[in-house]
Parts: sequence; C-alpha cells; structure tokens
Amino acid sequence: MTTQATIEGTDEAWESGALGEDDKFMRVLSNEEQGTTEALVNAALGLQPISIRLEKSLIDDFRAIATINGLGYQTLMRQALKRFAEHEKKRLLNDVAAEIRLKESAKAPKQTLHSTRIRKAA
Repeated sequence: MTTQATIEGTDEAWESGALGEDDKFMRVLSNEEQGTTEALVNAALGLQPISIRLEKSLIDDFRAIATINGLGYQTLMRQALKRFAEHEKKRLLNDVAAEIRLKESAKAPKQTLHSTRIRKAA
C-alpha cells in the first residue's frame, strides 16, 4: 500500500510556492481561452470593460494614491466612482422625497388654530 504525500493548502504553502508553482500543472492558454477566461472573470465579478479618455494628470494622481494605499489604480478608480454614484443616488432620492413631501403638504388642508380648538372641544 502506497501513500501519496500531500501538502496542506495553507496560505504559507501558496506563498512559499510549495503549492501552485509546479510546471506539470501549468499550461499556456490560447488567445481564445484567455478571452473566455477574462469574460468569465468579468462576469463573476460583475465587471464590464469600457474605454474612457482621461487626463494623464488624473491617471497619474490615481496611480500615486493607489500606490500609497497598496491598490491598483483601476481598483481605486472603481471605488471612487462607486462612492460618487452611491452618494449622488442618495442625494437625488432625498431631493425627490423632499419634493414629494412638499407637494403633499401643500395639498393637505390647512389647520388653523380655530379649527384645532373646535375639534378639541367636540
């Protein structure tokens, strides 16, 4: 009876290269497979590639900030855009809600001090 040696799947094993660096488990993906893999990763993460033109200085700023924070600059840009969009949605919804409340209060019958006293007396 032969037993096969196994390496426990720990973070240390991955970081040291004991797992994941054996050439017999690697292969180079074709361009088609790379495209399919990228599409699968994008779909799994809910990402959609886009093309956008930005000022070089803006990209440089994001790269510098991302480096300081230990992030990729595109990750930082996604986070910044997401925070901005969430804030704007909340602001716009609050504006709409305030407008609706204002319209509803304008439609409601006005209560005067006199009408309040009459109701209390009744």
